[in-house]
Amino acid sequence: MACHNGVVFEDFFPAMVDKLGAEGFMKELCNGFRLLMDEERGLITFQSLKRNSGLLGLEGMSDEEVRSMIKEGDLNGDGCLNEMEFCTLMFRLSPAMMESSVELLEEAFVADDHDQISRAWKSHLVLGKPER
Repeated sequence: MACHNGVVFEDFFPAMVDKLGAEGFMKELCNGFRLLMDEERGLITFQSLKRNSGLLGLEGMSDEEVRSMIKEGDLNGDGCLNEMEFCTLMFRLSPAMMESSVELLEEAFVADDHDQISRAWKSHLVLGKPER
């Protein structure tokens, strides 16, 4: 189990990848994003996360805790989470998924096409290391 900003969670992502495969796992992350997002904006906002926090079993979260969660993943500074920011945050919160992230990023930066980047991510999810 891990603790992040006072919230204790168990890292089930590696088991989910084993069970669902890389593509299935990514599909489930995207489904999670859609569950939490504001349908009009297509983003997870403070209001949508507060309203839907019960879906995560976090119905008692304070406004400050909700703001902190949004801030943790908000890479572009707009005060919301888009799908990429949400998925990135989920990976960052999973210690097991981040173990070989430096190698994966290096592989992605030298990749010259989208298919190679996609293969590197899938390899990381399935094998825990980038495809060579």
